[in-house]
Amino acid sequence: MSGINKVVLAYSGGLDTSVIAKWLMETYQCEVVTFTADLGQGEELEPARAKARAMGIKEIYIEDLREEFVRDFVNPMFRANALYEGEYLLGTSIARPLIAKRLVEIANETGADAISHGATGKGNDQVRFELGAYALKPGIRVIAPWREWDLNSRDKLLAYCEQHDIQVEKKRGTKSPYSMDANLLHISYEGDILENPGVEPEEDMWLWSVSPEAAPDTPTYIELTYERGDIVAIDGEKMSPATVLAYLNKVGGANGIGRADIVENRYVGMKSRGCYETPGGTIMLKGHRAIESVTLDRELAHLKDELMPRYASLVYNGYWFSPERKALQTLIDYSQQYVNGTVRLKLYKGGVAVVGRESADSLFDASIATFEDDAGAYDQADAGGFIKLNALRLRIAANKGRKI
Repeated sequence: MSGINKVVLAYSGGLDTSVIAKWLMETYQCEVVTFTADLGQGEELEPARAKARAMGIKEIYIEDLREEFVRDFVNPMFRANALYEGEYLLGTSIARPLIAKRLVEIANETGADAISHGATGKGNDQVRFELGAYALKPGIRVIAPWREWDLNSRDKLLAYCEQHDIQVEKKRGTKSPYSMDANLLHISYEGDILENPGVEPEEDMWLWSVSPEAAPDTPTYIELTYERGDIVAIDGEKMSPATVLAYLNKVGGANGIGRADIVENRYVGMKSRGCYETPGGTIMLKGHRAIESVTLDRELAHLKDELMPRYASLVYNGYWFSPERKALQTLIDYSQQYVNGTVRLKLYKGGVAVVGRESADSLFDASIATFEDDAGAYDQADAGGFIKLNALRLRIAANKGRKI
C-alpha cells in the first residue's frame, strides 16, 4: 500500500503487537496510533502505554469498554440464546466488532489512513476485524502484518525485538504455553498440547474455574431478575451489565461451571480445537431460557430456536454489522418485551439447575395445566378431533400403501 501516513493499531503491549508497531513504522514509514481496549481481560493495561511511548508513539488510546461491551454486544447476543455449533458461547467472536468499531472511530478522530491488527492469516479474527471495519468505513485500508511479513515464529519475533531494542518479555518462565484470549465473557485456550484433539487439557491450564470435583459440596443458590430479556439484578441487588457478568463469572467459577472443550469449524475452512471458560455466560444462557419458557409464546419461542444457529454463525463469522444480523436482532428484541421476571438457579459442581421461575407476564396457567380437576378450563374431548385432523395426511398415505 502506498500513501499510508498514519495507522491505528489494535495494541495489547505483548510480543506480537509490539513488533507490529515497530514494523509498521519501518515498513510504511508512517505514524502509529495505538488502541488498547479494556474488555475485562483482567490484565493491567498501563504497561502498554509505557511500551508504546518507549517506541516513540505519541497518540495512545487506552479505554475501558466493559459496560459498552456487555450492554451493546453480549446482552443482545444472549437474548438470542446464541450457541455456535451447539457448544461455543462466542466469547472471542462477540468482542471483535466492538474493537473494529473503535479502530474505525479512532481512525476518523486522528485522521489515520489505515487500521492494523495482530490476527494471523489462519484464524477467524482477521475476518471479524476486517468485515467490521469495512462495514463501518468502506474505504478504510487494513494492514494485516501476519499476511505480509516473514516473521512467522516466536524466535524471529524475538530476534526482531533485539535488533530494534523493543522491550518485551523474552522468557516463558511460568508463562502459559497456550495462546489465550480473555474478556468479561470468557477466556480461551489454543495451541500447545491442545493441537492434539485426543489429549485431555492439564488441570492447571484452567484459570477462571475450579474443577467440578473440587467445587463446594453444598450448592449455591442465586436469583436473577430480568427486564426485557436482560439481567438487571442478582439476589435483588440492581447491577450494571458489566457488574452482572463479573459477578456471575466469580460465583460460576467457584462452583466449577463453564468449562468447554470444543473442536469447531473455523470460517476460513479448517477445524480447530479450543478450550473455553465461560462461567457467567453459561449461567446467563440457562437463566434466559428459563425465563423465556414461561413468558414466550410457543411459536415465537420455536421461531427463535430455528433462527438461532443462523444468528450464531453470523456472529462467529464476523457479520455483526450486516443487515441480516440487524434484522434478526430486531425480531429477537421484539420477542423480549415480555421476558420479565425472576429465575432461581442452583449451582453445584459444574452444573446449573433451574429451580424456580416467576413472572407477572407468565403464560403458564396452572388452572389449565393441572392434572387435577380443571373446572372446565380445558375440554379433554376436544383432543380427539385435534388428533384426527393432524393424522389425516398420515392415514391417507397409509391407505395408499405408502411406507412410512
